[in-house]
Amino acid sequence: MSARPVLGIIACNRQVGAEYAQAVMNRYATAAMRHADCAALLIPSLPEYMRAGEIVGRLDGVLLTGSPSNVEPARYGEDDAGEGPFDPDRDRMMRDLVEAVIAAQRPLFGICRGFQDINVALGGTLRRDTATNGELLRHHTPDGTLFDAMFDHRHHVDLAEGGMLASAYGASSLDVNSVHYQGIGRLGDGLSVEARAPDGLVEAFSARPNGAPLLAVQWHPEWAVDGNGESQTYFHLLGRGLRGEL
Repeated sequence: MSARPVLGIIACNRQVGAEYAQAVMNRYATAAMRHADCAALLIPSLPEYMRAGEIVGRLDGVLLTGSPSNVEPARYGEDDAGEGPFDPDRDRMMRDLVEAVIAAQRPLFGICRGFQDINVALGGTLRRDTATNGELLRHHTPDGTLFDAMFDHRHHVDLAEGGMLASAYGASSLDVNSVHYQGIGRLGDGLSVEARAPDGLVEAFSARPNGAPLLAVQWHPEWAVDGNGESQTYFHLLGRGLRGEL
């Protein structure tokens, strides 16, 4: 029996009782392992104790997940403090990971905050008004919405003709959930737009830095993935990337 590929999944620093733990929500790990047909290992966001270059060569690819935390504005050149919560050790580890994954010619995937992480690591910026700017769609439900109901908030995205997503879906648009307070300001270096919301906000991008595929989305394909064939397609792409087929 041939071994399945191994996906590295970044962890966040989360307070559990009186202590801090390295944490990944199960839905990211189970969606990837089930629908990309891979094994997985968690990558601690503990940059004082390890560097990404020590482990990336032992992995077949990396996934940067969503998180309740935001990227610190100083990471993309903003002077104000911004709104937390923040996870500065994840910020440091994700930059190290993006650099190491590209150098090692491994595939890189991102979801929500992970999508924003990659953009910032490649020189892009973020905007923090996607839930409040009246000139944009509302990209997040109002404060106080019950957790499960947040993922019922949806809009369509237009897929870039000839892009990785348009080819995989055989469609020109998708209906996606929308649960983000921040979004892309300036697109990072070398990234190509894969999807846009009707208000023009970039919702997915791709690239082939150093030859390996990079694909990230602003929405949450891991949410209720077992009942959503379109969401499963994202993880099928991830599985193909891990196997060198993308």
